[in-house]
Amino acid sequence: MITLNDLLESEHIDPETVLVLRHRPREPQLNRALGDLAAVQPRLLNIYQQTQSERVEKQMKRAKYVASFIGQRPGKALFVGLYQVGETKIFTREQYWEVPEHLQLRDKFGMKGFISEKDDRSSILWFDLELMNIYAHWKGKLTITWPPPEISWSRWAHGNEMPVVAILEESVLERPMPRWDVIDLTYEDLKLLQDSWRARLCEWRAIYYIFDVSDGKGYLGSAYGEDNLDRRWQVYATTRHGGNRLLRDRDPANFRFTILQRVEPDMDAEDVIRLENTWKKRLHTRFPHGLNDN
Repeated sequence: MITLNDLLESEHIDPETVLVLRHRPREPQLNRALGDLAAVQPRLLNIYQQTQSERVEKQMKRAKYVASFIGQRPGKALFVGLYQVGETKIFTREQYWEVPEHLQLRDKFGMKGFISEKDDRSSILWFDLELMNIYAHWKGKLTITWPPPEISWSRWAHGNEMPVVAILEESVLERPMPRWDVIDLTYEDLKLLQDSWRARLCEWRAIYYIFDVSDGKGYLGSAYGEDNLDRRWQVYATTRHGGNRLLRDRDPANFRFTILQRVEPDMDAEDVIRLENTWKKRLHTRFPHGLNDN
């Protein structure tokens, strides 16, 4: 049986210096997004783990390394990176919320952060965690057993036996892209699209549909030109409304993005727009029945 400590020692890392973290946020939205953050925005995942509860903060002050895992299944932990612990900084609550990434994690993923009423600290430590190359090729592939109790999210490596359950050929963080005609994405999904998905969307000219689940109204658009559907959907991810007047005052958290029709990659823009207009007419998406204003 191979354990996490065996892997550490094979790289000449003393398990007594390694704090193992298993991230499983209490905030439902953040917990669901954590795997995608690890795959697509690893820097944001690192920023999330650079500040901790008071108990884990004390442990990290003694650690030289952090082995970072996420808890996608009960009793199991999925490897996302090994980090070297560097310098620390002291943040007041005000300074903590001046960090743009903390606001992003709060506003987009519901992270509560350094605001708990039970947390009476006047300041919090920020740890400089530098991602190492050691076992980087096993990110999303290496799974270990997480010993009970489940709720204890930090362990010293040397004091626990964590057997290796699996080392997969493909990362479970890299989700295969579905067929174009079953794609159904939320606004949050758009911001966390994997590179492989975006590469495919760059190839597709298409007629797309945005459905607002709050009232059942829809917006219909077309994508053509540079980077095709990927470019168009990333505009929504950035601006929330894509420059469309009737979407500006709506909550994008209610939007669902689907593809109605793919077209030839060399179809002229005029022909794509003509198809778009036929869909608007057939689905009655023009105002006041829908959200198209033209």
